[in-house]
Amino acid sequence: MNVDLEDFQSNRRQVGATSNKSDEIGPRLHQLRKGRGWTLQDASKASGISASAFSKIERSELSPTISTIQRIARGFEMDVLSLLANPEEQPTLLGRRSVTRANEGKPHLSGNCDNQLLCADLKNKRITPIKTRVVAREVEEYDVWPKTDAEIFMTILSGTVVVHSKIYEPLELHEGDSMYYDASAEHVWTRKGPEEAVVLWVLTS
Repeated sequence: MNVDLEDFQSNRRQVGATSNKSDEIGPRLHQLRKGRGWTLQDASKASGISASAFSKIERSELSPTISTIQRIARGFEMDVLSLLANPEEQPTLLGRRSVTRANEGKPHLSGNCDNQLLCADLKNKRITPIKTRVVAREVEEYDVWPKTDAEIFMTILSGTVVVHSKIYEPLELHEGDSMYYDASAEHVWTRKGPEEAVVLWVLTS
């Protein structure tokens, strides 16, 4: 079943801003799709993302959430970081290791979260680690509530995060708290209190 435009968070930042590295995903998806000889309808069928939404993200008119990127990656039979990678980068050798220094993760910005993809140079991983600063304070700031087939582990590095789910009551998580959950149910996150809310996520590939 195709997912409508609702599965994307509108990119409220100006398209083309040099500080938003997530703009690079549009040309990357266009290149991957054309390289396979796929139409927008083919990409839609493979990923479960509507053709109109796929077209808008290729044109950098919409900024997808990490959950949506993961669905697209599965449709292309790739992991998230390989999907986002520069195709000119050299492949990683076996016996691999990756280090991400503080504040040096690969950025991906969506309307409600500022994400840093950790160890982004290491491709074809079984898990995807992400450090996120939660920006949203109210659930109304989300156009829709995303979902994904992944299972997710999260731990709160600082501040307070409220997890809102379609099947559970809102849950407050504080610094040091952790949760493992099935993300197939629609859910969103908001920050609470004056302190910045920072989360470490680990997504299954």
